[in-house]
Amino acid sequence: MRNLLLSAAAVIVAGATFVAPAQSALPKGAAHNIVLVHGAFVDQTSWQPVADILTKKGYHVTLVENPLTSLAADVYATKQALAKQNGKTVLVGHSWGGVVITQAGDDPKVSALVYVSAFAPDVGQSLADLAKSGPATEGGAAIHSDDKGNLTIDPKVFPSAVAADLPPQIAEALANSQLPLNHTAFEAPVDTAAWHDKPTFYVITTQDKVIAPEAQKMFAARIKAQSTEVAGSHASLVVHAAEVAAVIEKAALAK
Repeated sequence: MRNLLLSAAAVIVAGATFVAPAQSALPKGAAHNIVLVHGAFVDQTSWQPVADILTKKGYHVTLVENPLTSLAADVYATKQALAKQNGKTVLVGHSWGGVVITQAGDDPKVSALVYVSAFAPDVGQSLADLAKSGPATEGGAAIHSDDKGNLTIDPKVFPSAVAADLPPQIAEALANSQLPLNHTAFEAPVDTAAWHDKPTFYVITTQDKVIAPEAQKMFAARIKAQSTEVAGSHASLVVHAAEVAAVIEKAALAK
């Protein structure tokens, strides 16, 4: 997975967990800290284009490296990152990362939540529950388990289902180097839904073939999020990084 994610304008640097802020004045009252939580099948470098944009504007950006072994493990990794923040923090999740921030986002430092093409469960719901309730998708149908219960997307389907707007060679490389999500994470319900008590924002990707746009709109409505639509795939956090970063900046000003 390392060093694979590319966009037309940027090379995504692998292995980063923290991006040092540039010297730039942020809007008065803005949260200075941004914590980015990645989804299943990819690593934290999927957030690098967004992180680069926000860093250049002066935000303190942290990329969480989810182990993807269980919901509890990913929540723990996220809470460890939050513990290192000084002051108000915007917590952002992509795809599976939406489940993680829903559970971890009750931290008092978290001033707003941003869901990007992400699942948004309520208390007692798991990713499995949400996957069953929404419209079927090409990507969802292509998720398979190995003999150890680790889930991946069929590599032949991954490029068109997940990353149709990435260069084909990059999408194929990602398909062949996926980080599996353990089935226990898929089945674990959240016992906290932080969006009940935090300002929420949602980036809906209208060409998504992993989480149906209709399901994303349902999530956004349920959590009473300020919604922004982006005409992109499930990989819009890479291809449409500027638009995603703009939503995170709005969230940084949330009261």
